[in-house]
Amino acid sequence: MATWVVTRVLRDRNAGLCLSAVVVSGFGSSALWLVSGVWVKDLTGSDGLAALCVFALWAPTLVGPALGTLADRTRRRPLLIGTNLLLAALLPVLFAVDAPDRLWILFTVLLVYGAAGVVHDAAESALIVSAVDRSLLGDFNGLRMTANEGMKLLAPLAGAGLYAVYGGARVALLDAVTFALAAGVYALLRTHEAPPPKAASDWRARTAEGTRRLWAHPRLRPLVLAGGTTMLFAGVNGATVYAVAEGLGHSPAYVGLLYAVQGTGSVVTGVAAGPLLRRLGERRFAGYGIALTALAVTARALPYDAVALASAAVIGAGLPCVLIAALTAVQRETPGALLGTATATANTLMFAPNAAGLAVGAGLVELIDHQVLLAVLGLVRLVTVVPLLRSQPSRASA
Repeated sequence: MATWVVTRVLRDRNAGLCLSAVVVSGFGSSALWLVSGVWVKDLTGSDGLAALCVFALWAPTLVGPALGTLADRTRRRPLLIGTNLLLAALLPVLFAVDAPDRLWILFTVLLVYGAAGVVHDAAESALIVSAVDRSLLGDFNGLRMTANEGMKLLAPLAGAGLYAVYGGARVALLDAVTFALAAGVYALLRTHEAPPPKAASDWRARTAEGTRRLWAHPRLRPLVLAGGTTMLFAGVNGATVYAVAEGLGHSPAYVGLLYAVQGTGSVVTGVAAGPLLRRLGERRFAGYGIALTALAVTARALPYDAVALASAAVIGAGLPCVLIAALTAVQRETPGALLGTATATANTLMFAPNAAGLAVGAGLVELIDHQVLLAVLGLVRLVTVVPLLRSQPSRASA
């Protein structure tokens, strides 16, 4: 099935080019995201400042709906090319970061990087709808997830090796090169985009309009809410991972193995997502994925290595289902003029709760035994499946 899905997508020229851009830029991004924290830690010795790197990258997601309006006010292909070229030109500035008093440069670049990423994701999602055959949306979104997860498995190792030999600035230069290449790939796309409405309202009104439409839609609201709830619980679960490793008698380095196995599970789901979406429909695909994740989180409470590794793989397989289903539904159900705003709003509602979950989980794991916490967390997750499986047709429209 994997070969058939990949072949089906790559036969579409635009889909293949978009997927290539995701792979190229994703490699550099995954490398830099790891290295930025290590870089700060080496310069300052501070765990808190190192953690701020991740916050700087994710903070723009909180204003995602407003940033997403940019993708609705201009043609998406030129916007993607420009965004990639902007980052390619910006990242070499990090060669100036050679002492703790210059870290403000790194944090500023990371904030711009994160904001550009929000705009990029919104524009890419909207462009795909006009550039790729609609019957391929589920397959493409699944393979996009596979590409992203695959890069997270490979790129951090390459970035860490490059950092160890040459330092953080060279990793930033590598990322800049990948963005320049991605801009070139987007320039090769053949697609016709209608110009945005000339009488477009201001960004506040467009943000409100896109958010209101997403919230009022009977098919999109439950999927996006399920995605946000899933990522909230995923954050709580993520906060327990070091306690799981300690409970098994391993050092913190064991967490790296758990995440690698989880990433492998996500890669598998990404390949199978298109066929499963066509067979089950978005809501059942999302619901079954959440159920799998809930069972795996509960099983993680058992103090056995084999169970921990198997549950990591199942969590990796189940977690992306609701995210892929929600994004595909947003692309299919939202008018093109609002798609950038709607995508960015959906991403904010789904991914921002992850940060809250990490914070809540960090407090709970200090107060409650992690095995009890995981068992309760898994059971509560099962409750969220019920609304998704209610009154859902057996097949999605192609």
